Amino acid sequence: MSELQRIAEELDAADPLAGVRGSFVLDDVTYLDGNSLGALPAHVPARVEDVVRRQWGELRIRSWEESGWWTAPERIGDRIAPLVGAAAGQVVVGDSTSVNVFKALVAAVRMAQEDGRSGAGAGPVRDEILVDATTFPTDGYIAESAARMTGCALRPVAPAEVPGALGDRTAAVLLNHVDYRSGRLHDLPGLTAAVHAAGAYAVWDLCHSAGALPVGLDEHGVDLAVGCTYKYLNGGPGSPAYLYVRRDLQPRFDSPLPGWNSHAEPFGMRSDYAPASGALRGRVGTPDILSLLALDAALDVWDEDGVSVAAVRAKSLALTDFFLRCVEAYVPDGRVESGTPAAHGERGSQVALRCDDAGEVMKRLIERGVVGDYRAPDVLRFGFTPLYVGFADVERAARVLARTLAG
Repeated sequence: MSELQRIAEELDAADPLAGVRGSFVLDDVTYLDGNSLGALPAHVPARVEDVVRRQWGELRIRSWEESGWWTAPERIGDRIAPLVGAAAGQVVVGDSTSVNVFKALVAAVRMAQEDGRSGAGAGPVRDEILVDATTFPTDGYIAESAARMTGCALRPVAPAEVPGALGDRTAAVLLNHVDYRSGRLHDLPGLTAAVHAAGAYAVWDLCHSAGALPVGLDEHGVDLAVGCTYKYLNGGPGSPAYLYVRRDLQPRFDSPLPGWNSHAEPFGMRSDYAPASGALRGRVGTPDILSLLALDAALDVWDEDGVSVAAVRAKSLALTDFFLRCVEAYVPDGRVESGTPAAHGERGSQVALRCDDAGEVMKRLIERGVVGDYRAPDVLRFGFTPLYVGFADVERAARVLARTLAG
């Protein structure tokens, strides 16, 4: 046994979250791709079977009330809320991340433009959207469409350059909390404050942070936020996303997708639209019940195992630190280069390593039982989900990486 293997054993023995691993369906594969798709919580299949066989198969239409289907989007939203630092009544679950980005961004621009019209004096028209230049592509596509729809110009800006790019024409800023390629953690409190100082609205994409680290939406006064649930929240492939609308903004939230589910009287079947109160304004159409209730079951892990976001963050940093230490020890100099910040305050829960022929390297890693993923042109991504990844997994991944690079 090597020194690093011995250290990994000691760290696993002392890990307060080690017992949570048993709540997931895992095998001998070292799974470091939870930042793309989380592992299956072991109790979810039985819960989904109940939804299908009893709630749908036996109760049928009665389940909308008797099984709580109708209120599931806001009920499950309240379960996600503490994981992103929000009080109840501000998160609604449904639709995809892309759809929720569209809702949030258009609503933010509409509020900013309304502010300009209702002020004491007519100021400059808020006709500019800033978007994270390093964003996941779909956010950029949605931002471009939202800009066309609202008559705004779209300016891609690196997150660090946002404070200097803000102006009196800025309506909204769309940012990622964690960069999907590098794992860099951006300054949500500081950037939100800068956006507010400019009189604009901040929209945050939390896909790579929710369930992995503290977010603090309420604490930092974030206006609107969106995120997926199939990564660190382990909701399953295609599980619905969520939308956060800060409580004091809810009466002004003007969704560009006003559906019957967000109507004040959804069963009134009125021809004119009157929005519901609260975060329910973020609903659109009929909820995806099967995937929504699979997510509901997956969230039990946080409650039943007594897991805190603070404990998850502490283990995440320890895992990524140890992985980088093992890579440095095992991989010959010059074969890989870390693209993830070393500073804890700038790191999410993944490590990105750059290397030649990264796509082929990742293919060979997967064949050898270490599952990460590849991002063009040269990035090996390794995601660390503290609920089920251990330190022995980390050491093994680095050791197999070294052997793979050696040929």
